[in-house]
Amino acid sequence: MLSLQSASAARWFAQVDTSLDQILIDHAHCEKKAAGVAMNLLFSYVDNVALARAMTEIVNEELEHFRLVLDLLERRGIPFQKLTPSSYGQRLHELIRKEEPGRAVDRLLVAGLIEARSCERFALLADHVADQELRDFYRGLFESEARHHSTYVRLACDFAAEEAVRERLHWLAAAEAAIIATGDPLPRMHS
Repeated sequence: MLSLQSASAARWFAQVDTSLDQILIDHAHCEKKAAGVAMNLLFSYVDNVALARAMTEIVNEELEHFRLVLDLLERRGIPFQKLTPSSYGQRLHELIRKEEPGRAVDRLLVAGLIEARSCERFALLADHVADQELRDFYRGLFESEARHHSTYVRLACDFAAEEAVRERLHWLAAAEAAIIATGDPLPRMHS
């Protein structure tokens, strides 16, 4: 369902256990970035009405998630602050082809893979952390991330044949698996 080719490693759970506050702060930044990605896609492909409608919904949901994470941080007395991001998103974006329509396909599929990894990580957090509020919080976000993933993959088919999209998704998912396996020393949602 999520198109991922690997599961998160034990290394990430160790980061969660030792640096949960930073993971939570980074989560807020991820929601903000996800809204920005959807807004950029909306501006880039404004003539695609189905994409424009879907991106409008995703932007609104991601900004609502951002607000929810900010509220969670505030309740816990964790100050929201700027963090150095992990290299995950940048490394994925480097794989995006430069020429259209391949660029549109790749932008959508990369966004979908990031949503898929977020979905996986939210499910893992819901099962891993002892804190009931966090367990409930991450279970509540799981469904929308999975829906965003499938929306991005479906919309990529507006720019190329479904078989070509599936082949490219498979290739990008393999690259994503290698990136996530390499990991990042910083404790982040996608490290």
